[in-house]
Amino acid sequence: MTSPTLERPSTLTLPARTAPARPAVPPELRIADNPAAAVLRAATRGPIFRDSAAQTTGLSIATVNRQVSALLSAGLLRERADLTASGAVGRPRVPFEVDTDSYTTLGVHIGATVTRIVAADLSGRILGGLEIASPQAGQEAALTIIARSAKAFLDRLPRRRPLWTGIALAGRVDPAAGVVDHPRLDWQTAPVAAVFGSVLDLPVSVAAHVEAMAAAELLLNSGPDEHRPASSLYIYARETAGVAVTLHDRVHTPASGPGSIAHLPTGSDIECSCGRRGCLEATIGEAALLARAVRAGIVPKREAPRRPVIADLYRAAESGSDAARDLLQERAEILGRTAALVRDMFNPDRVVLGGQAFTGYRPGVETVAKAFARSTTLPPADLRISRFGGRVQEHAAAVTSLSVFYADPLSAMRRSTRTPR
Repeated sequence: MTSPTLERPSTLTLPARTAPARPAVPPELRIADNPAAAVLRAATRGPIFRDSAAQTTGLSIATVNRQVSALLSAGLLRERADLTASGAVGRPRVPFEVDTDSYTTLGVHIGATVTRIVAADLSGRILGGLEIASPQAGQEAALTIIARSAKAFLDRLPRRRPLWTGIALAGRVDPAAGVVDHPRLDWQTAPVAAVFGSVLDLPVSVAAHVEAMAAAELLLNSGPDEHRPASSLYIYARETAGVAVTLHDRVHTPASGPGSIAHLPTGSDIECSCGRRGCLEATIGEAALLARAVRAGIVPKREAPRRPVIADLYRAAESGSDAARDLLQERAEILGRTAALVRDMFNPDRVVLGGQAFTGYRPGVETVAKAFARSTTLPPADLRISRFGGRVQEHAAAVTSLSVFYADPLSAMRRSTRTPR
């Protein structure tokens, strides 16, 4: 991935929207049983023969042949005649794979302070991206700034045809309408899909970011032959904290939005904006933790443009600061206890921990695991760190842009090329 660049919102103007907005398309955060989807998914790992695809998907060879033909015609697959076995007797066996060169989807993760914009190919591989500061402006102005930055980024990939836009963010998301209530950004019924659709002239899907992170674990880089648990719990922590549940290959997406663990009590004395003390987000959020480190003199206070960042606290701990280590280990202990509490409520087959509060300070991972083991009242759990490490936000955005293709690729391809009204 390209090195992120931080742009200031003040360098961007707000041009008029360029096209009528397309309607929002709800993301499909699930493994679909659509035959075309099964064949496409089997091909995302690389070249595969038709008989192997039939064995992998459980479909008949005749069904696989029909779906491969349709997906080849749509341009989503390509054959690899160069990999045909030489000297074979009878009709040559030609493998196929996802076309990873012709297309791209655009993923955007809008965070409280930083927005990430990435491009992905149809296999889910991140092709490149950038970061901008999340604009501190009115919601439509902020969305337009981000959308225009995304369009400028897409313009750097002229050889790839963009197919879809996916936006992942915290808050209460209405995926059917593509609108979001985001208290941290002071957004109410923010027209996320409408703004991005009009600026980019692409279909748009919008997802709650923790649900999208859980979907990334389910849909990206996990082969069809990998054992998948019947249920899993995804716990995210960075600036915000959240949970998502996956049941039988589908991320649970409540109509009223994902559940909240932001105000779970931790026992700390940190004051929360809700008026109480010890709430989880107020205790473990990066901004709050960094502010404590600055007040304690662990991280030096600096003025703009070089304000302190959470990496300064990590560097202090790695350089031998006992106070920095204690602060980070305290956070890890709280995260481990909280994860155990939430696990005991749901009792899933697997628990996945994601977000930089878990992964940013690697010595804290062991502390999280030990605190989890001490605090849970159930038998030992299948506890894992997200496979995407510090890039969970990027992959959440990418899977939001790809999920409709993975659920019904032929319909999604038709929709991506349809002229808006």
